[in-house]
Amino acid sequence: MSETKTYEGSCHCGKVRYTVETDLSRVIECNCSICRRTGTLLTFVPAAQFKLLSGGDAVQDYQFNRHMIHHFFCTTCGVRSYCGAALPDGKDMRAINVRCLHGVDLEKLTITKYDGAAL
Repeated sequence: MSETKTYEGSCHCGKVRYTVETDLSRVIECNCSICRRTGTLLTFVPAAQFKLLSGGDAVQDYQFNRHMIHHFFCTTCGVRSYCGAALPDGKDMRAINVRCLHGVDLEKLTITKYDGAAL
């Protein structure tokens, strides 16, 4: 899977819905304290490639450690389908939970392990 495509994604209950344009050739499995507990698989995109379709009023923001990443989760079902952060260079990015993208066959992905616990 090395082509850029537009995917639809959502939380479990469907209140939070979005589209994202991404290339799933690089999917990250991080072992930091939050990713390890939630089982998140991540792909990263510039914020311009992410469009929130609904549910902006249904998300809560959770931050920890250095409070750099906004871990948004649905207040109804609790699913964390995307995150947001401003990079040190000022660019805005989104981290997308690939498990929340519709129609993605996780078995076909190449997953790269990342040692976020060491940070």
